[in-house]
Amino acid sequence: MRNILVLVTTLLFSTTLFSQIFEPIKWKSSVKEESENVYTLYFEATLEKGWHIYSQHEVETDEIAPTATEFTFYNEDKAYELIGETEEPEGIQKFDKVFEMDIKYFENNVVFTQKVKRLNTSLETIKAEVFFGVCDDEKCLAPDIVEFNLKLSGGNVNETAADSGITPEDINRSKALDAGIKGWDEFPKEDVQSQSYLKIFVLGFLGGLIALLTPCVFPMIPLTVSFFTKGAKDRKKGMMNAILYGLFIFAIYVLLSLPFHLLDSLDPEILNNISTNVTLNIIFFVVFIVFAISFFGYFEITLPASWSNKMDSKATSVGGILGVFFMALTLALVSFSCTGPILGSLLGGSLSSDGGAMQLSFGMGGFGLALALPFGLFALFPNWLNNLPKSGGWLNAVKVVLGFIELALAFKFLSNADLVEHWGILKREIFIGIWIVIGIGLTLYLFGKIRFPHDSPIKKLGKVRITTGILTFAFVIYLIPGLTNTAHANLKLLSGFPPPLFYSIYEKETHGPLGLNAYTDFEKGVQAAKKENKPIMIDFTGWACVNCRKMEEQVWSNPEITKILKNDYILISLYVDDREKLTEGDQFKFLKSSGTIKSIKTIGDKWATFQTLNFENNSQPYYVLIDSEMNLLNTTTAYTPNENEYLKWLKKGLKNFARK
Repeated sequence: MRNILVLVTTLLFSTTLFSQIFEPIKWKSSVKEESENVYTLYFEATLEKGWHIYSQHEVETDEIAPTATEFTFYNEDKAYELIGETEEPEGIQKFDKVFEMDIKYFENNVVFTQKVKRLNTSLETIKAEVFFGVCDDEKCLAPDIVEFNLKLSGGNVNETAADSGITPEDINRSKALDAGIKGWDEFPKEDVQSQSYLKIFVLGFLGGLIALLTPCVFPMIPLTVSFFTKGAKDRKKGMMNAILYGLFIFAIYVLLSLPFHLLDSLDPEILNNISTNVTLNIIFFVVFIVFAISFFGYFEITLPASWSNKMDSKATSVGGILGVFFMALTLALVSFSCTGPILGSLLGGSLSSDGGAMQLSFGMGGFGLALALPFGLFALFPNWLNNLPKSGGWLNAVKVVLGFIELALAFKFLSNADLVEHWGILKREIFIGIWIVIGIGLTLYLFGKIRFPHDSPIKKLGKVRITTGILTFAFVIYLIPGLTNTAHANLKLLSGFPPPLFYSIYEKETHGPLGLNAYTDFEKGVQAAKKENKPIMIDFTGWACVNCRKMEEQVWSNPEITKILKNDYILISLYVDDREKLTEGDQFKFLKSSGTIKSIKTIGDKWATFQTLNFENNSQPYYVLIDSEMNLLNTTTAYTPNENEYLKWLKKGLKNFARK
């Protein structure tokens, strides 16, 4: 089981999205005459906040990669010629955590331009199209195509049903995409849900509980509570001051996150850019190494004494509520040498995740609440103070254990820099090997084989120490298969934390999804389901869908889930980004509800439209359980990294199928 601090720094929360149509991009075009028969065509994309479109010049790779923007100009009659290539602005270049590669993309508003020279003076309209994909920090939509008819006299013709030349055959084919899914009354469409803020709050709270067990904080609990409850003339007032003291501690840690909200409002991408900045990741690496050495007891990290002295003098000179506030601030400053590294872990983890400043606020709030809670509770129930364990060598042991954890976390930040720059110095197996060495060191320390400067001689190992040592050694054993080039190297518990599987000292090949027999045509899959009398699982997926691969490698690989998908369901995998052309007879124009037209030219066009039309959703992965008569067997679901939850979902579908 991963350590709490590891969880705090590596948590990446994917918002589960259900039954929702995303239309984050709008296109428009225009024409400008530069000189006689020379024109500039403008293609302008406007994107909603948080979404981006990729450059035309993305690097070709066999790995999962973003969809490059691609313009096509139809010129069968050679009535014009292109002058140069389609130009694009500078854009944003950065290392992307989702695709694990350097990418170039555009956000907010981007204009592509193409110069053309008219050769045939009778030419009035140029037909063009753009193929593109859009993503945010959590998901990518199926690639789409937008067509343009640009009048050289100026303006743009957006096709509608009235002027597109749509035929009755097109209308019939559009209707045929409607599968007639039934059962929405029994299994209604689900709303957007997100638990990330709650989870980061809980993890921050757990980090605060760890901080309570450090030598800088733990001894302060009985001293401070006794000061309030026994030192005050009015016991009730003393209790209120102690509770107020706890509230101020909570507020101080939340306030520490406010500057990051300012940065986020100035530039929504800034926190994400910080998390992938090579220099800052190296700085984090060095800082965490320093924190670790400090926790080992070789020196103390403290804020300037003048700061804490000044706050302490304010606390004694200013009375009432303001004095209590300065006492809380003094505690925050004095305990920095112990809380600072844990807060650094929380800061690094929040900046590396998609929630940014808001997740940081929730994490800091949880941390502050955990620190504040004992002061309020012990003020209300002062007799509990008698049950507190006495301060002693065990507090230093806690510090040293945190030092080992900080040392392990430091290499995560070095790994980030290594991945961005492709140095190749911290491949996956090397990273895991370093963690194994650190884990062995922690195990030896817990069993008393290693001592640090402030450690007292161990006369007898306690139960907590022995248990923690056994768990640490078990974790080391769990890591060992990660050094091999086998199927056991996956290490699901650490998914997303070490370098990716392909960033390896071994040569890697691309593998398919578990060798499952999946139909890639809906109609053929339905026919097989009727013949074999089995339920259907529709898997809306994509070749460039990162979360789809995660589901296949980390959830579908569960033996029980693999068995169910192989034996009990007809699996239909519909790739919404498949660019293989449909035969000319199968291509058609689809009339959208908005009145605009979408040309269905590829297999991906067909299945993306099929998903949107039938399930009002266009994000992947997306899973649907139905029978061959188009009856829903369970609610639809999307990215579900919890194996047990996904397994229950599949089993419920089988149970409902058996009833029909």
